[in-house]
Amino acid sequence: MADQLAYKPKQGEIPTEPGVYRFRDRDGRILYVGKAKNLRSRLSNYFAPLRTLHERTRRMVTTAASVEWTVVGSDVEALQLEYMWIQEYKPPFNVRYKDDKSYPYLAVTLADEAPRVIVTRNHNIKGAKYFGPYPKVWAVHDTIDEMIKVFPIRTCSDSSYKKAMATGRPCFPGQIGRCGGPCSMRVSIEEHRAIVDDFIAFLSGGDERFRRDLTRRMKEAAAALDYEAAAEYRDKLQSIDAVLSKSALVLASDMDADLFGVAEDELAAAVQHFVVRGGRVRGVRATTIEKELDISGAELIDQVLQRVYGAAASADIPRQILVPSLPDDVDELEAWLRERRGKKVTISVAQRGRKAELMKTATRNAQQALMLHRTRRTSDYVARTQALTDLQEALGLAEAPLRIECYDISHLSGTNVVASMVVFEDGLPRKDQYRSFSIAETTDDTDSMHQVLLRRLARLDDPDEQEPETDGKRKRFSYPPQLLMVDGGLPQVAAAARALAEAGHSEIALCGIAKRLEEVWLPDQEFPVILPRTSEALYLLQRLRDEAHRFAITHQRKRRKRDITTVLTEVPGLGPARSKALLRQFGSVTALREATVEQIAEVPGVGPATAAAVQRRLAQR
Repeated sequence: MADQLAYKPKQGEIPTEPGVYRFRDRDGRILYVGKAKNLRSRLSNYFAPLRTLHERTRRMVTTAASVEWTVVGSDVEALQLEYMWIQEYKPPFNVRYKDDKSYPYLAVTLADEAPRVIVTRNHNIKGAKYFGPYPKVWAVHDTIDEMIKVFPIRTCSDSSYKKAMATGRPCFPGQIGRCGGPCSMRVSIEEHRAIVDDFIAFLSGGDERFRRDLTRRMKEAAAALDYEAAAEYRDKLQSIDAVLSKSALVLASDMDADLFGVAEDELAAAVQHFVVRGGRVRGVRATTIEKELDISGAELIDQVLQRVYGAAASADIPRQILVPSLPDDVDELEAWLRERRGKKVTISVAQRGRKAELMKTATRNAQQALMLHRTRRTSDYVARTQALTDLQEALGLAEAPLRIECYDISHLSGTNVVASMVVFEDGLPRKDQYRSFSIAETTDDTDSMHQVLLRRLARLDDPDEQEPETDGKRKRFSYPPQLLMVDGGLPQVAAAARALAEAGHSEIALCGIAKRLEEVWLPDQEFPVILPRTSEALYLLQRLRDEAHRFAITHQRKRRKRDITTVLTEVPGLGPARSKALLRQFGSVTALREATVEQIAEVPGVGPATAAAVQRRLAQR
């Protein structure tokens, strides 16, 4: 038996945040659920040499085939999520709690003459208002300790309350400041009931009005030099903050919702789908999506919802869907989901309260998943080697393309034409070797590509480029690529092939990748090369193409902003704020030059006189 597990995560993949981890067998069944304050530190114990592990632990990790984790915001959230999943999946390697009881609740006995707050596992107290569950008894007591500092309500037993009310002497908890009920002889039954109502209102929604009221009183006391009262209000504010920071993983018991946390970059997106049923997080589903560069967050959400619910049973569609941003066709999506579910479905953004906190947790997990996806695909030496080998075989190259240069053309309605060159060596980006080109005159994209490649290939034969730099190394621009790649189909490839022939560098391999079907084109070939959608070679080419596109757009935007800012600074009386407003409105000097005085004057802060001055200045250029 090998001394290391095949599914052991790579160095640096496991986050150092608190969270819950799950071991699964080959059939996907959850074998063990655990929690950790530091996931990396805790999980490293399971991946120690097998001979050093306890027999039971060794049997669990060798039975498992994979490990996954979910990051949460605090240790309390980790405790709650661990409990929920142990109850849900009953993993065979998890032990039961010794008392084998449900987790405790905080309850307010509203049916009593003077309601009191208690810790209980009994969920059937008549007339009681419940909050929780809490993962540990100490967590409930901590919450009560903080709350009674702000809302001093009754905590004593029924017998103590009756004795105090009969004798007129405060109950013992009241004597030591632990009870604020009428038995403490400080408030009446009616006043106490009002405090109880505030207590419940706060815990029901974390009502911010209490924080605002205490903040106002604290400032007023400080202004009146009543520092003792100000300190008391300050302490109450700290108690409120402590309660508001409690877990977001337990919601209203009647809440059924699906919540989607999303993290994205130019190349990919990670989605964390939290399934909330009966107020509990019943499961987490993770998806990584390869996406186009120009897709918006709203469009991404639209696609995700269609993919998740397109084949879902009506029972699997909840009444509420929480997303980070609303799709443009949210009304149509709601109608579609209502038809599939047979009942009303709402799509909304979680903006405040516990739902917003849960959205933060889901988003944090999506960010972790996206980072993990990028790390595994780009830093995995085996995957990079496989990508280069597959690319060599697919394109019929004599050797693996260790240095690849990719080119992309970007323009704005035929103006502001720029090109980008990005470099990958050994499957990794070399950003210090990226280059950008400005193209003054061109007829179309193929002509632009031809111009740029002639300019770049000329540097391979430039004597100045062959001379060593001061450190004894050749200038990087003189390194020839094994593979030259262009963003586009057969026309762009033909233009690049013409440039290679004219420059006398036919030894450099050439290909292009077209977005429509992600087909790979070679010069003088009638049909494209179709790589498998899951191949590492296609992923590498896509990443090159998208990186070149991103770099070209970034350069174009910087240049456009610089050009328009430079021109506008020459207009008398036009400051930076109004220049930025014009830039946002028109986007380029060309568009601004074509605008009328009336159109320019519509920009906030730009009057007719200034608009006329802008037009005159642009006409002179």
